[in-house]
Amino acid sequence: QVHVVESGGGLVQTGDSLRLVCAASGLTIRSYAMGWFRQAPGKEREFVAVINWSGGSTYYPDSVKGRFTISRDNAKNTVYLQMNSLKPEDTAVYYCAASRNAALAIKQLEYDYWGQGTQVTVSS
Repeated sequence: QVHVVESGGGLVQTGDSLRLVCAASGLTIRSYAMGWFRQAPGKEREFVAVINWSGGSTYYPDSVKGRFTISRDNAKNTVYLQMNSLKPEDTAVYYCAASRNAALAIKQLEYDYWGQGTQVTVSS
């Protein structure tokens, strides 16, 4: 049975940093592109970052580019999202997901497995 579990969320102030961790079990993430999405209250879930199977390629939307960094440790079956210079608009539930079909998937439909999410709240 596949489990994807996010951790590391919390309440921080504007300008602070957080590192989210995504731990997978029941699958070997080296075969998957791994992504992060987020959903703010009243808004649709949106793409945040993706990393290909080897870690050699990443992609971010403009809203987080230069502030967020996705990385992975295939030996630990773990993915990370380093978030710096956080803003109140980054407040959301952050989800980790695994895609077996796309090298750099940015659409939710391209992902096969999802975690339950971790809350990130940035106060002004």
